[in-house]
Amino acid sequence: MPRFTIHDLAATIDARAASGGEASYTRKLLDKGSEHCAKKLGEEAVETVIAAVENDRDHLIAESADLLFHLLVLLKSRDVKLEDVEAALAQRTTISGLEEKASRKRD
Repeated sequence: MPRFTIHDLAATIDARAASGGEASYTRKLLDKGSEHCAKKLGEEAVETVIAAVENDRDHLIAESADLLFHLLVLLKSRDVKLEDVEAALAQRTTISGLEEKASRKRD
């Protein structure tokens, strides 16, 4: 079975966003707006944390999948491409994580 990647998921979200109709959960989320998409991402983040704290591996995997899906839907709602996020990550690999984090601190 071919490996399913986050790029495959992003492409699926793009395709479903372009389609109309009641059959697409992705389209329904996007139609409710970015604020709704952000709230859904927050809910999934909390559920992911709970699964991790409870040390429930299968639940953590399932919630992580939901979290990644809702992150990509939120990015789509704000017209941010996965490639934009990857570019930001690539820039961060040129310095240590501690240096990068310190550079983001604001007074």
